[in-house]
Amino acid sequence: MGKIDSFKDLIVYQKAYNLAMDIFEISKSFPYEEKYSLTDQIRRSSRSITANLTEAWAKRRYEKVFINKLSDCLGEEHETEVWLDYAKDCQYINKETHEKIVSNYLEVRKILISMINCPEKWCPSLKQ
Repeated sequence: MGKIDSFKDLIVYQKAYNLAMDIFEISKSFPYEEKYSLTDQIRRSSRSITANLTEAWAKRRYEKVFINKLSDCLGEEHETEVWLDYAKDCQYINKETHEKIVSNYLEVRKILISMINCPEKWCPSLKQ
């Protein structure tokens, strides 16, 4: 792990941000009738992962708050997967695209769980 000066240096942030941008591009082709439902929901939840991660990073002086915000990230990640399932089952994305994005979100989930399980690596007040 290299030097981390900002939340933007976190691999999990970079992965989640890029996935949110992928979802933005993919969702441009969703039908108009989905604009205020699936399209908005999947964009919101995918972007909320990085937004909550940013808040977690800013509040990492407080272990419980840090973990809570990371748990919010995890919830948004799971929600995004559900919207991806709907997009696939409604045939707005193909199976291969779905599998690729979900696989990448699995990596994000694993990193978030690792951060939740080992907050001492991230919280300056817990470092010895």
